[in-house]
Amino acid sequence: MVGYAAPVTLSASIRTRRSDSFVLDVGLSAPPGITMVFGASGAGKTTLLRCLAGLLRPDEGHIDIAGRTLFDSTAAVNLPVPQRQIGYVFQHLALFPHLTVEQNLVYGLANVEPAVRRERVHAITESFKIGHLLARKPNEISGGERQRTALARSLVTRPRLLLLDEPLAALDRVTQSHIIEDLRAWNIARAIPILYVTHSHREVFALGERVVALQSGRILAQGAPHDVLDTPTRDLVAQLAGFENFFDARVETVRPDAGTMTCLVDGASTELEVPLSSASPGATVRIAIRAGDILVATEEPRALSARNVLPGLIRSLRREGTTIIAHVEAGPVFEVHLTPGASDALRLASGQRVWLIIKTYSCHLVRV
Repeated sequence: MVGYAAPVTLSASIRTRRSDSFVLDVGLSAPPGITMVFGASGAGKTTLLRCLAGLLRPDEGHIDIAGRTLFDSTAAVNLPVPQRQIGYVFQHLALFPHLTVEQNLVYGLANVEPAVRRERVHAITESFKIGHLLARKPNEISGGERQRTALARSLVTRPRLLLLDEPLAALDRVTQSHIIEDLRAWNIARAIPILYVTHSHREVFALGERVVALQSGRILAQGAPHDVLDTPTRDLVAQLAGFENFFDARVETVRPDAGTMTCLVDGASTELEVPLSSASPGATVRIAIRAGDILVATEEPRALSARNVLPGLIRSLRREGTTIIAHVEAGPVFEVHLTPGASDALRLASGQRVWLIIKTYSCHLVRV
């Protein structure tokens, strides 16, 4: 499979008002590979994709792919959808139910020579492992096979940008990962940017190479998933990334030699050691901690490298799927996540006295 002459990069700066209360105002650059567009419902993820595809006209800005201008409000350029060379897979796929898989694939190739059309269909069905489904209709194949067909239909036209609007959300994790790996393999030769919309931080880590975090029509952060979601610097990003515990606190002591600070949690006598920042003693900070980063002991731990060991009392325990969620009062109330096996081994119960163990670098300082 022959790739483009050079890797394709998307560059966009868009501003558009969708209502009195919502304005999309973003600037981003997406290199080849999978960039996750991440945010809660209503953040502007789908609006961004629709502007890029030409389904919505921004009020101002520019969009170009590999130096080719698709939209420029200043120069009055606004290429029609068919001329943009963009593939778009919607959440609900939009396969033609009355057509076979093969007919769905060739739908966008009407102006392509028959021999080239056959070569493209053969190549894409090999890449996405759907060659045995060509004579079937969408209602005769599985959900994962329909997703593969929808991707193949978008890619057989050889787009310079692929937009995916939560197309794999209804699939199990194994099927998701297999499809994404096939998509990555296809893109090794093509080297185009792929924007994948999701509201799941798990999908960001599992599927993406980069992430753009959106909130209320604006970019909060962008970069590698680990940098953006595992070590967030903004309160809203930490919430999107699935952090469960947030505490306001006051800096008590600063230890530059140790690379740490001690903070007193507001409304409690609980002290937490956190990584060093530029904050001075007396400054107010906000601390975010993942529930899964907190360990539980039923006996007081000793000789640990973890600096935060807090005595507490279990106020509640409940099971959600494969997770036990405990709320432990240790000054403030901490949410803690454990496996059922760990909970059973410790014989945890409401009203039980325990100790919480939190590493210094599990305490993230975030800006409001």
